[in-house]
Amino acid sequence: MPDDARFGYVVDDEGAVRRSLALLLGAAGYEVGTFETGEAFLEAATAGLPFGCVLLDLSMPGMDGLAVQREITARRLPHSVVVITAHGDVPAAVQAMKAGACDFIEKPFRGEEILAAAEAALQRAASNQAEAAEAAEAKERIATLSPREAEVLHGLVAGRQNKMIAQELGISPRTVEIHRGNLMAKLGVRSLPDVVRMALAAGIKAGPG
Repeated sequence: MPDDARFGYVVDDEGAVRRSLALLLGAAGYEVGTFETGEAFLEAATAGLPFGCVLLDLSMPGMDGLAVQREITARRLPHSVVVITAHGDVPAAVQAMKAGACDFIEKPFRGEEILAAAEAALQRAASNQAEAAEAAEAKERIATLSPREAEVLHGLVAGRQNKMIAQELGISPRTVEIHRGNLMAKLGVRSLPDVVRMALAAGIKAGPG
């Protein structure tokens, strides 16, 4: 399987729709998998389906598309979802987006719409994955800081100068400089903006200056 392979999954109880969408995705270069039920897709996805875009029918017997989307979110599955819906189901499609779906397309749809939505969903999901990886790495590095270095870090993120941080912590400005140098070395950064970016990526909020 090539490294740049793109995967598309069709989840729909209608065989004709599954075949049509599978042919559309396949012609566009996707590796395609089809599923007749939401339960079947969730079972396969949980077992380790490669990351890809899911074209998910909203109205299915048994577990409907909204329930499937909620389960995808609950299980933290990485797949991006484009919901396919009939006109009357738009409110439910909006609920699916609130639950984590990237987009929805109303029937009857055009092939170009499907492909554009799938590509956009994949790009958005890839961006989210990159951000999650950056956040995980930032948290891991920040976890190596000593308690005092972490306090200095919070002061820097809040926009405080060394002298202000020193006064708040009851230490000398020179000691703050030493901690600042140590924490930058541990974080693998060379500038204050890089420190702030890493802290924000890790979820440390910038307080008032």
